[in-house]
This record gives sequence, C-alpha cells and structure tokens, in this order.
Amino acid sequence: MIQKYFLQIFIVGIGGFVGSIFRFVVGEISRRIIPLTQFPMGTLIVNIVGCFFIGLFGGLIEIKSIADSHLKLLLITGLLGGFTTFSAFGFDTYSLFRNDQIFKAIINVCVQVIVGLFAVVAGHYCSKLI
Repeated sequence: MIQKYFLQIFIVGIGGFVGSIFRFVVGEISRRIIPLTQFPMGTLIVNIVGCFFIGLFGGLIEIKSIADSHLKLLLITGLLGGFTTFSAFGFDTYSLFRNDQIFKAIINVCVQVIVGLFAVVAGHYCSKLI
C-alpha cells in the first residue's frame, strides 16, 4: 500500500516538474512578445491551453479508456497540474455541470474566483506586514 502511494507521488512529481517547466517557458516567450505591463498573456495562454488539454486528456481517458490510472496521474494531476491549476478548476466545474450539479458548479466558480482573488489580496497585504 505504501509502495503504491510513493509510486503515485513520484508519477505526479515527474509530471508536475515537466508541466512547471512548460509553464515557465510559455510565460517567458509570451513576456518577450507581449510585455507584462500590457496584459498577462502568459497566464492566459497556460490557462486556456491547460483547460483544452485537460478536457482532451480527460475525455480520452474517460470515453476512450486509453490510459490507466498512472497515465492519468502523470498527465492530468502532474503535467497539467504543474502547468496550470486553472485547468483542474475548469475540469472539476465541467464535471459538476455534466453530472447535472448545476448549482454546485456555479457555487464552485463563484467561490473559486472570489475567494481566490481575496486570498491573493490578503497574501499581498500580509507581505507588506512582514
């Protein structure tokens, strides 16, 4: 049991490592093309691309059964989790909608966005106190 757990952690870690590198590269390339002062294009790109690929991989795994649990951990939790957590948020919300849990999906969107922004503001404020 413990051995399986550590294997899962390792798989997620490898995917997260690669996803984080991809995120950095996309961010750097986009900053060179469109400076951050104009629009946070790198964040937009990784969020949209991440959402697309989590939908693609999630669908292929769920509908076509093309992968086992290890590949799902590697691609969805690890790679895309390291690339962008927004993709996980999008996939979770879509899953709620798809399962006719409309109210929960709407609550998820509102809470994630509002509380997430509040947490950013609170963290930024706290950084000034340290």
